[in-house]
Amino acid sequence: MKKLVVLGGGESGVGTAILGKKKGFDVFVSDKGSIAKKYKGVLEYNEIDFEENQHTESKIFNADVVMKSPGIPDKVALIQKLLSKGIKVISEIEFAVEYTDATIVGITGSNGKTTTTMLTHHILKNGGLNVGMGGNIGDSFAKQVAEQNYENYVLELSSFQLDGIDSFRCHIAMITNITPDHLDRYEYDFNKYIASKFRIAMNQTKDDFLIFDSDDEVIVSWLDKHPVQSKLVPFSVTKELKYGAFVKDDAIIIRINEEEFIMDKSYLTIQGKHNTKNAMASMLASKLLQVRNNRISESMSSFEGAEHRLEKVVKIEGVTYVNDSKATNVNATFYALECMDAPTVWIVGGVDKGNDYTDLLPLVREKVKGIVCLGLDNQKIIETFQNVVDIIVETAGAQEAVKVAHKIAQKGDTVLLSPACASFDLFENYEDRGRQFKSAVRSL
Repeated sequence: MKKLVVLGGGESGVGTAILGKKKGFDVFVSDKGSIAKKYKGVLEYNEIDFEENQHTESKIFNADVVMKSPGIPDKVALIQKLLSKGIKVISEIEFAVEYTDATIVGITGSNGKTTTTMLTHHILKNGGLNVGMGGNIGDSFAKQVAEQNYENYVLELSSFQLDGIDSFRCHIAMITNITPDHLDRYEYDFNKYIASKFRIAMNQTKDDFLIFDSDDEVIVSWLDKHPVQSKLVPFSVTKELKYGAFVKDDAIIIRINEEEFIMDKSYLTIQGKHNTKNAMASMLASKLLQVRNNRISESMSSFEGAEHRLEKVVKIEGVTYVNDSKATNVNATFYALECMDAPTVWIVGGVDKGNDYTDLLPLVREKVKGIVCLGLDNQKIIETFQNVVDIIVETAGAQEAVKVAHKIAQKGDTVLLSPACASFDLFENYEDRGRQFKSAVRSL
């Protein structure tokens, strides 16, 4: 019996353990931290052996294959030791794909992944396809392969998940955009991060498709130097394309499969230029999978966006509160500020992943009347913006940040939580940060 060791007892780890057991592996789950109660219950119910708050090396080094959670960097000693012993270390998607013949739509990018994944899934499901959604979102891909056996999957894929693949292949791959993010995991080398994103196309053949933003110079210049096997399907908001998707007047035009489909932008429920791009990418994937035009338009107008992504919380005394906690990098915050059409009190800060805030200066100068810092170390934020914004206040938690923002804001203003940083200094994760923000707003 082959031995599967799973490092990390979260969603992807427990899903992999369930699939591994179903496929006849001897499974052991090991987590350096504590395992959440709901996951422990699942492991016990499935009679899967596990440990928490430690890694017992004697139980790990006899593995035939190791699946590591995307949160564990390759450079930690345990992973290096496994690799030096010739033990294969892979990601959940690599393990699970062996056990399904489904058509896979894989979506990566620095921003817009979650919205584009949810939107693509929404259109395909409404278009009558038997389709699951997983990866970085929702139920683990491995668990769905074990229990649901969908014919199609839409997977949100982070660079960390793509780093752990060998033979994983998407029929339709999508790169929404590439901007510097997570550089702490890539030795602060942007090229290593770009290469990691492009692993999504590494096993594609000429019968597969790569949907990409042809306005993104990083993507375009990388493709020039590193051609892929798959058919290129571009989208653009700046130029007309013979093949792909583009914007003309107030319509999105799709030219694919020898036909043209024109959809008025008024169908879009999600706002902002970046969301027009996310919509085009989703529409292209849907057309490649033969979804009917009227189903695509209907799906666009019935789509509700992702929680914690430019989510309008409530209006109090004429002030609109917006939760964009999912903006964990500068580019995501750039999109959020770009969408603001009222004077904005901006709540920002957290764990800085090597951020350069200078790109935000023009938008901040134009739109932001006050900055509320939400992090343990706000020096860089203060230094960057002190000359363009009169009010900058440091706070130590969501409750205090919201109270201060409430004091600064006047009728007609917007209070925007868009941190541009990771959340691990004061919160468990960006969801926790967003929920704390929302509950603080509602208790004003």
